[in-house]
Amino acid sequence: MAGERLVLSTVLLQHCRIESEEELVQARLAVKVHAVDLAFSAVNQTKLVTVASELGRNVLEHGMGGQMQIDRIDGAARSGIRLTFLDHGPGIEDVKLAMTDGYSSKQGLGLGLSGSKRLMDEFEIRSEPGMGTTVIVTKWK
Repeated sequence: MAGERLVLSTVLLQHCRIESEEELVQARLAVKVHAVDLAFSAVNQTKLVTVASELGRNVLEHGMGGQMQIDRIDGAARSGIRLTFLDHGPGIEDVKLAMTDGYSSKQGLGLGLSGSKRLMDEFEIRSEPGMGTTVIVTKWK
């Protein structure tokens, strides 16, 4: 079942600032701890931490800092974890282009957004030039 749209409850697990490299490390650790607590498989724990690392780095480097929220979500048939990344940076001029494999606005491999989308069950991005970017990702168990 790809992407369960009916979410019956959401519980805030943790809110993390991402304003420095040290806070990014702590945010990744928080995702790992909650993924373990929610009994995600080792493979899915790795996917979640990888996505937290990629999207958190985007918040830090492209968004000039921001925040990440970790929520436990429960649907009609299963539970999961939702990560929300928010920054108030310059935003993304062309989201479709930014989602293209190999596109990078810096010196990276250009797989952060598109790779994160492939690792998660649900992926949503909202960005407006001059207003910042919000990325919401969900992994279901």
